[in-house]
Amino acid sequence: MTLDLDALYTDLHRHPELSFQETRTAGVITRELAGLGIEFEEGIGRTGVVAVLRNGDGPVVWLRADMDGLPVEEQTGLAYASTARGVDPAGVEVPVMHACGHDMHVTALLGTLEKLQATQDEWAGTVVAVFQPAEEYGAGAQAMIADGVLDRFPKPDIVLGQHLTPLPAGTIGVRSGTQMAASDGLTVRLLGRGGHGSRPHSTIDPVVMAAATVMRLQTVVSREIDPREMAVVTVGSIHAGLKNNIIPAEAKLELSLRYPDDAARADVLARVERIVRAEAAASGAEEEPVITTDHTLPPTINDRAATERLTAAWDQAFGAGTVVDPGMFTGSEDVSWFAREAGVPLVYWFWGGVDPQQYADAEAAGTMARDIPTNHSPFFAPVMHPTIERGVDALTVAAREFLA
Repeated sequence: MTLDLDALYTDLHRHPELSFQETRTAGVITRELAGLGIEFEEGIGRTGVVAVLRNGDGPVVWLRADMDGLPVEEQTGLAYASTARGVDPAGVEVPVMHACGHDMHVTALLGTLEKLQATQDEWAGTVVAVFQPAEEYGAGAQAMIADGVLDRFPKPDIVLGQHLTPLPAGTIGVRSGTQMAASDGLTVRLLGRGGHGSRPHSTIDPVVMAAATVMRLQTVVSREIDPREMAVVTVGSIHAGLKNNIIPAEAKLELSLRYPDDAARADVLARVERIVRAEAAASGAEEEPVITTDHTLPPTINDRAATERLTAAWDQAFGAGTVVDPGMFTGSEDVSWFAREAGVPLVYWFWGGVDPQQYADAEAAGTMARDIPTNHSPFFAPVMHPTIERGVDALTVAAREFLA
């Protein structure tokens, strides 16, 4: 069997699924693995799939791809654009799109397994392919670990993974040390006193409280963090009220916080909590705000020696200049949980999916933010070629570098 990666990718792109709902996606993966004759188990961490390619004695290399989509309505205009709908954890029907490239991640990992299987006379060891759910919730890796993935399958000597990003197609971006930021997702409930919109003096208005809190939170980074340091405080969601003449009893904020290390995390969390509680007090709230941590992700830290070794292998395979240092990304990932729990090195890199000429033109014109859609944008869509080929080849070279 030979995989049709173009057809596989367009099928996955057309049919995205939300986190922990990736049943169709898992079915596509297992169908292709069965066709290749590669052993697998499904239902790991609810919807995850793990495949094992054994080839004698040697190192154990884990290759990871995430597979969930996002609640975004696609606006790319592609012939294979998603029109899928899903139901989010709150029970709300939402549009669903692969706006972060996880469809390409799955395609590249399946293509890599096919290549490794076809060249077993050139390497030895064991490849464990982890198709992980719910990366967008920051929960999928931990769910698989809780389901015994490190005990039920050969333990890794190294964990490798890759992510699509707005770099020129063909380019690989990696750096040793901290590659991606740590992150916390918070939900803040601001508790007021509801009442009639015509009698605001009889209420404690949580909408005003929320507005003041949102504005004050913007000063954490702009006025309290050293400009030479990195931190992000984003309020991505506000929910309050149902009607214009009713002042609600509470408002809910959803926050995304980013930082490079544990010390910065403790500092930013303390500042955010101080502001939330102070604004509630300033509004005369009779109850303390409720602050809940929805997820915590550690920084994604690439092992220095392994990263240098892998960079040299890519330079040899693809030519000097292919690999660039993209800097530290303020986005976050849960892939490092696998390496952290196993106590082994991690290398996690990016590869580009933007037409090189389009990228060069936008860079020259200073219009990158306008003309090059980023991850999570409704316009995010990699060019299929050479993105697929470079994704497969980069992961294959990486796996081979650490196999015997």
